[in-house]
Amino acid sequence: MTSIRRNISSINLALLLLLPALASAQDFSNIEITTIEVRDNIYMLQGSGGNIGVSVGDDGVIIVDDQFGPLTNKIEAAIAELSDKPVTFVMNSHFHYDHTDGNTNFGRAGAYIVAQDNARKRMESTQVLSGSGRVQEAYEAVGLPKITFEDTMRFYFNGNAVDIVNTGNGHTDGDAQIYFREANVIHTGDMFVRYGLPFTDRDNGGTTDGMIDAISNIAGLINDDTIIIPGHGQLSNRADLLAYRDMLVVIRGRLVRAKVQGLSAEEMLATEPADGYAAANDNTRDWLLQAYAEYAE
Repeated sequence: MTSIRRNISSINLALLLLLPALASAQDFSNIEITTIEVRDNIYMLQGSGGNIGVSVGDDGVIIVDDQFGPLTNKIEAAIAELSDKPVTFVMNSHFHYDHTDGNTNFGRAGAYIVAQDNARKRMESTQVLSGSGRVQEAYEAVGLPKITFEDTMRFYFNGNAVDIVNTGNGHTDGDAQIYFREANVIHTGDMFVRYGLPFTDRDNGGTTDGMIDAISNIAGLINDDTIIIPGHGQLSNRADLLAYRDMLVVIRGRLVRAKVQGLSAEEMLATEPADGYAAANDNTRDWLLQAYAEYAE
């Protein structure tokens, strides 16, 4: 079973690193949007890109993230099966294109886009993503967040106090988690994912230390009954979140130990710091080298 988990983690990490190339070549006409009921009129939509959270009710529709622009019509059709009301708010969990490329379409349709202030700043100008070197161009004004926050803000919508919270720099420097308190459902964005070793956008404010701290902060917000919509992958719970944090803590400890021992990058790799969590392949190697660089100074 351990080897199966390693292989799955390796495959998923490889797919993540290849995502920019796949996105540019992808035939979106073949993508289907799947709707999964979460709890109390909250749903998760899956298609291509990050998971979309949906809240429907008398006040209208909130969505968390909006995937790729070519999928907007399919996403709108899936939402129409849940509500006859338009999307009122789009909450961006961070600035990455596989979560926000649909902003322009939803903004043009009248939705108010909400994000952490740094995420808007990233969207205002051209960005280069770590590792892949994928260039994300600046968004049109209509696709930029019109409402931003620094640490936290609250909406009262569809019977929920909806807290949109920045728990610290981790995946990027502009992450947000969206917590539907009465329903006890949280969307974590890519601060927590289910594909193995996480993508940390170090060129845009992300760090392994920050991600570990942020995950601990998220765990403190929720309880064992909370349903988690991760940035990618299946619905999860607090135990899954803590296991994910523990994985990162163990790997970080091994990297720090290697640094204290004065090991070179190649010598560090030879100790297999990700053993037990990811296969020893080129993708894991690249991830470890980037993470090790955090402790180089």
